Amino acid sequence: MITEEQVLEAQEKWGNGVVKIGALKNQRTECESFTSTFLDERYAFDSSLVIFKPTKCEIQQFRPTKAEALSYFIAGDDRACNEDKGFAIQPWTKVRFENAGIILEEYRAISMGNYFFTDLDGNEAKVEYTFGYKLINNELKIDLHHSSFPYKQA
Repeated sequence: MITEEQVLEAQEKWGNGVVKIGALKNQRTECESFTSTFLDERYAFDSSLVIFKPTKCEIQQFRPTKAEALSYFIAGDDRACNEDKGFAIQPWTKVRFENAGIILEEYRAISMGNYFFTDLDGNEAKVEYTFGYKLINNELKIDLHHSSFPYKQA
């Protein structure tokens, strides 16, 4: 059975990885290498379908491939999606999760809530998220990632 502690650890690793990607933005080769490894370690691209709907996507909203996820996180001249500006290379100094709920099963977990991204000036961006995790070789890997900005009434 997956535990809540495993989910919290996976969230911490994900947040720390996003922060490190941003810290490496001026060392492009190292940033690309780290982000590729981050995607391999945190997502299930190599073993199953990943349903990925990142926050700042308007034209190509869904990113089912590792190349498209890489493009979203770090963009670059060879990005897979032209609209990408590199969400993770903002950079962010901290990511924290506030879970509204976590569903735990034997080989699957789902968490939903808000996560907050702190920029260099200490400002937080609040984003709603849902992550689905699969237990693969004793490691939780994301196979469902949906995030969006909170609804604001006009």
